[in-house]
Amino acid sequence: MTARVIALDLDGTLLTPKKTLLPSSLEALSRAREAGYQLIIVTGRHHVAIHPFYQALALDTPAICCNGTYLYDYQAKNVLEADPLPVDQALQLIDLLDAHQIHGLMYVDDAMVYERPTGHVIRTANWAQTLPPEQRPTFTQVPSLAQSARDVNAVWKFALTDENLPKLQQFVQQVEHQLGLECEWSWHDQVDIARKGNSKGKRLTQWIEAQGWSMENVVAFGDNYNDISMLEAAGTGVAMGNADDAVKTRANIVIGDNTTDSIAKFIYTHLL
Repeated sequence: MTARVIALDLDGTLLTPKKTLLPSSLEALSRAREAGYQLIIVTGRHHVAIHPFYQALALDTPAICCNGTYLYDYQAKNVLEADPLPVDQALQLIDLLDAHQIHGLMYVDDAMVYERPTGHVIRTANWAQTLPPEQRPTFTQVPSLAQSARDVNAVWKFALTDENLPKLQQFVQQVEHQLGLECEWSWHDQVDIARKGNSKGKRLTQWIEAQGWSMENVVAFGDNYNDISMLEAAGTGVAMGNADDAVKTRANIVIGDNTTDSIAKFIYTHLL
């Protein structure tokens, strides 16, 4: 027996620029579930930053988090599968961040930790304050990322931003060459760094095959470079209209942007 699956990126795809879900998308995805589709979130986010969307979608599937670094079971509240950063590589990366004066947000266990509040941290923390207390992600300022990396159970990824984009791009090249880590752009000014080999497409494929299903029956929606592996692995890769051209060329179909009813229209036209 096979199953039809809809894999959903969040930021820039299912979410509007204001980090909200369109009512049309919720209605269409609800109808898709009623028609037998399985829905799964595949995101660069930490699992603690997904609660409001997971609950609004009324999901019971695990979530693929931090660009495929781990698979999280919300019902059991535990990690099912994971490939975190080895501590020695996390420490090497932190040394480079310090040397280049680039500030990083480190995703660990059940929290996101940082030394200095940069724009990305402030924006996300402000968003978190708009949520009910039980849905707020945990942000913790720490005196030392290096010490935190030694103390936690798992380092999932680093999210780096810098106002000087060429500086950040050069830093990424150095990290790839020197440390051999996975560097994927998840926003126009944010790069995510994780263990080599981790990707949305790889983790999604593993989960699909573990259920005895086929990637041919997966429809994946995404908008950024960290979605390319998923768009290419799926039977149908759907890129948002707000995606860069380089992402659109790797998808099977391009729809409207994340401010319109494009996802709902695609579901009604092609899936139901």
